[in-house]
Amino acid sequence: MDDDRPDVLLTGLLFYDLVLTGLGRPPTPGEEIWTGGMGCGPGGIANLAVAASRFGLRTSLATVFGDDYYGEHCRDVLCDQEGVDLSLSRTADGWPTPVTVSVAFPQALDSARAGGTPIHDRALITHGQEPPYSQDVLMGDPPDARTALVHLEARPREWLAKAAANGTQIYADVGWDPTQEWPTALLEQLSLCHAFLPNETEAMAYTRTDSAVAALGTLSELVPVAVVTRGGDGAIAVDQITGEYAEVPALDTDVLDATGAGDVFGASFVAASLGGWPLAERLRFAVLAAGLSVRHHGGALAAPGWYGIARWWRSLSDPGLRRAYGFLADRVPADPGPPVHHAPVTPPAPHIPVGPRACEGPH
Repeated sequence: MDDDRPDVLLTGLLFYDLVLTGLGRPPTPGEEIWTGGMGCGPGGIANLAVAASRFGLRTSLATVFGDDYYGEHCRDVLCDQEGVDLSLSRTADGWPTPVTVSVAFPQALDSARAGGTPIHDRALITHGQEPPYSQDVLMGDPPDARTALVHLEARPREWLAKAAANGTQIYADVGWDPTQEWPTALLEQLSLCHAFLPNETEAMAYTRTDSAVAALGTLSELVPVAVVTRGGDGAIAVDQITGEYAEVPALDTDVLDATGAGDVFGASFVAASLGGWPLAERLRFAVLAAGLSVRHHGGALAAPGWYGIARWWRSLSDPGLRRAYGFLADRVPADPGPPVHHAPVTPPAPHIPVGPRACEGPH
């Protein structure tokens, strides 16, 4: 409690997300389909920022906002509503905030892994341009922070090594490689990391293995804490520092929109790790938070925070789940805070800013 550093340091590209749900199938060319669900709000790196902040973590975000309506709305949500520190962020004149339209729909996959039941997927359409400020420019000499949540890319970022040298614990994930080359050189960056949290497809591709368990074994030799997420099959992890291994199932839940679930998982795992929890509890907590997030539209504003976790725990009647998640009785705060804001169908009308707010950086 006497550590005034940011709990979580973040940088990356921010998007304005418009999410459409309730589609029984994807549209075909020339066809119009009406849908029953829609939500909007900040996305991209905002998913991690909001998920972390809703667990009471001091969250510092370095990103770029466009000087347009979308950028103003995202800045309002992050700064005024969610309490994210934006002092490292910038507003770029004449640069449009990237916009993503996400179309979520169930796909029935008759496979052994899916068990013949519908699983959910989404299609994304994005408009955007390369931001005028790079991550390294935004970060400069990064501030001391307890942790940083990063997305590893083929070209290493200079700020990452600086942050690690400062004593910041790096929690990293990685994204889909559109070239499908999966260069193993990317794993060299794990020497800077405390934890690595890829999904099973990414983990197997980068390690050249044929199962999530084998991939986890390879990754555990490269990074102190290795986690492999498995979607509907839950997650597995190894902590070489404590000698723990854990495997937990996914939460059985109705999926509205899976956007940002992986980001919620990562932020939740960091929150539990900062609390010093055992590995199995960290993993169950992250799986739970991700499972609760897919019940709502969008990524950032679907994050449950302590309010959502507390509400789920206090209404839980399933004896098996109460045993598995019994640790929450000692973890959930007595006051989990006010209800969280979920993605609205339409955002509020824009306002004219009077001047920089306390959590903002230069415009």
